[in-house]
Amino acid sequence: MSNREDFITFLDTLKSASPTITEDQRKGFLRLGVQQHGLTVDEATDILNASGIKIGSQLDYFEVLGISVSDIENQRDSTIVGIVETAHKNIYAQSLQAGGRPRPDGRTEEQWRILLNQARDTLIEPQKRQEHISLLHSSKKMIESESRQTNLENMQLIPAGEFQMGGNDSDSNKDEQPIHTVFLDDFYIDKYPVTNAQYKEFIDSNPKWSKSRLLKSHFLPKYHNGYYLSHWKYNDYPIDKGDHPVVHVSWYAAMAYAEWIGKRLPTEAEWEKAARGGISGKIYPWGDTVNQSNANYGEHMQGTTPVGIYPENGYGLYDMVGNVLEWCLDRYDVGYYEVSPYKNPISGEAIQDIMENYTEFTTDRIFRGGSWLNEAQHIRVATRFRYIPIFTSPLNGFRCASGIVS
Repeated sequence: MSNREDFITFLDTLKSASPTITEDQRKGFLRLGVQQHGLTVDEATDILNASGIKIGSQLDYFEVLGISVSDIENQRDSTIVGIVETAHKNIYAQSLQAGGRPRPDGRTEEQWRILLNQARDTLIEPQKRQEHISLLHSSKKMIESESRQTNLENMQLIPAGEFQMGGNDSDSNKDEQPIHTVFLDDFYIDKYPVTNAQYKEFIDSNPKWSKSRLLKSHFLPKYHNGYYLSHWKYNDYPIDKGDHPVVHVSWYAAMAYAEWIGKRLPTEAEWEKAARGGISGKIYPWGDTVNQSNANYGEHMQGTTPVGIYPENGYGLYDMVGNVLEWCLDRYDVGYYEVSPYKNPISGEAIQDIMENYTEFTTDRIFRGGSWLNEAQHIRVATRFRYIPIFTSPLNGFRCASGIVS
């Protein structure tokens, strides 16, 4: 069978499982035709257009019938048929009672009943049901892949290698010493701190992290100190602050955002290497002196500024010092530099353990970078801050990293 025929067969199978696909799926299937079936973009487009598959909302027949894949897992075919038929019968009866009223989704009740029948017929037949489940799974993976790719477009790759971590200038504290050699594998880090507009997308998709929900009294001891998103009005950021870094965000909330977007917080070592921008032995990302053209610090701007208005560092990263303090993944340990391992150090628990159980940790976490309020000595690359994970303030925000690449 030729590559062209293979792709046509794939689309025929897809159509039998769901006659409608999303725009993101269409793009993904075109890439599939090009990358796995060796077609040109025009050839793949012509075949997809001729297939009769429509572009619209993803049809999830389980959702249509008000059931889930987990409801039928490990069930016999006869049991599955009973579950599907019962769900179909109940919803179909409701549709009949509704008469000719238009539905909120824009369908007529007659169109809705046709869709209900399609869902029933697909899910009671074992082969069609499995094809539909496979399509839903592949669609989910495709969307996740698209999301990861989009995420990487706003990140910078920090190359593997050694750097000197810590400081010993006149403003250095004991917990910044001794200067020690660290080797890090490749990793990605956000070019900018997370903005109010980006965080708004997160809480809109995750209402349990919205301001109105998290400020309920029974959440207070667990996830923040009572000032979560206090600069927002209800669940909306100030109208002129969409491109400013989000502040008043606890470590828990920063971790939740990072998890949602498929990233994580940077380790302290990753943050410092990224902040140094490939320049060794300097106090700031650009050298040993600082002025108000380099960063937002010393209260001269009276608050946060839009991300990216100050010069980038040697790795193409913005606002690594000043503007907002940034949460790191690590537990704070005053003497950690004396015992830090050479390769990929992280104080406290392992990365995976932190990511999987972050809501259970209560030990102090690391802040780096200094803020718009801090003076010059506190926006040095080596400066370390510690706060309990429920801490929020008008000074603290975060940026994300993407897992160490081995």
